[in-house]
Amino acid sequence: MNSAIAGVLLLVIAGIMNGSFTLPMKFTRQWAWENTWLVWTIWALVIFPPLMAWLTVPHLHTIYAEVPAMVIVAVAACGAGWGISQVFFGLAVESVGIALAFSIILGIAAAVGGLFPLIRYHSDKIFAPAGIDVLVGVALVIAGVAVCAKAGRKRESALGQAVDPNKASMMRGLVYCIISGVGSALVNIGFTSGPQLLSAAENSGAATQWAPNAVWLPLMVAGGIPNLIYCIYLVKKNRTGNRFAMAKTGSYYILAGIMGVFWFASTLIYGIAAGKMGSLGTVVGWPVFMSMIVITASIWGVVTGEWRGTGRRPLQIMYGGVAVLILAIIVLSRAS
Repeated sequence: MNSAIAGVLLLVIAGIMNGSFTLPMKFTRQWAWENTWLVWTIWALVIFPPLMAWLTVPHLHTIYAEVPAMVIVAVAACGAGWGISQVFFGLAVESVGIALAFSIILGIAAAVGGLFPLIRYHSDKIFAPAGIDVLVGVALVIAGVAVCAKAGRKRESALGQAVDPNKASMMRGLVYCIISGVGSALVNIGFTSGPQLLSAAENSGAATQWAPNAVWLPLMVAGGIPNLIYCIYLVKKNRTGNRFAMAKTGSYYILAGIMGVFWFASTLIYGIAAGKMGSLGTVVGWPVFMSMIVITASIWGVVTGEWRGTGRRPLQIMYGGVAVLILAIIVLSRAS
């Protein structure tokens, strides 16, 4: 199988997994959001990254000792920035609603995360055929997410879930969206900032597909710190710490672990897929990854009844947005 085609197929799998990872939260109803997210953070960002890196990358300590400290700091800083952006995602949803927040944040994340490595590392290809395909593909991703957001707004309106104008100003909410969108893109920016870690991992004996784990480790652990701090703050503020010991919630720890497996595995698969898509792997792969997340989340919304009672029009608009995102994936796949 052609390497680029294999990469696209892996991106589809990664996007489906990432777009599905929050489903177990529907079954942790006796916990508050911060309870589930705290346990998820421990699994996905504290336990899995060091464990996977230790299992797949030989001489890990030697690698981090040999690579310039500033490289590791840059990767970790991107991870920390992404972790902080998750806080602003929550604030953005509260301010402008989930549909509008989702569209702006995912659109910015796809654009910034895809265009940053194109401009920084492949500026000579911006106006080449592959570069033009990337620009068109990213524009289609933004358009597709915007259409899905319009459908989401109509859904919220049909279900009587309009945003309370007294909660926060729209302008403040948009600022939160921008911060969160740029912060979300830092995952890809951090990943593309660690080529020396990739090379050192391969030189130490790591298989090509597992070498990215040397990058994911500092990025994810650093991203876990803001998430832990924010969740602990909410647990204390909302006095929800007692829910961890509630009867019949033992399975919630497993459900949060399953969330961690899906999210962490999707990120690993993204790194493997980007490596199979040539020099523009992270440029093309990131917006495809974002598109598949939106498509999957939209489909799960229909399957789980979130659109029940909204009428046909919102669903038709949402399907139109998904069609645009599929077109974006086709265009971006050609660029690889």
